[in-house]
Amino acid sequence: MPVIKILPHPEYCPEGAQVSAPAGTSICEALLENGIKIEHACDMVAACTTCHVVVRQGFDSLNEADEQEEDMLDRAWGLEPQSRLSCQAILAQSDVTVEIPKYSINHAKENH
Repeated sequence: MPVIKILPHPEYCPEGAQVSAPAGTSICEALLENGIKIEHACDMVAACTTCHVVVRQGFDSLNEADEQEEDMLDRAWGLEPQSRLSCQAILAQSDVTVEIPKYSINHAKENH
């Protein structure tokens, strides 16, 4: 079973974390199932960027991003070449390391 290493994030996992999940699971689902409350405002249908992560290791082991995901990623804060929407990034058999960006564009969460 692949392991997801989550780098420290001040809000979601200040100490960092490691979780296991079966191949075929999205990174977002795996984090949520293991108590890491990553934002996912669109209910994991690739209609927002709140679950954006940067895959620091294991990027090539994930499924390829489709056009809808790539279009949404263009709107993400802190976009990098290894950025993925965690709701669309499906685990294979390899371990991955992810970083949750410091900010997200979530108008429902921000104090407006």
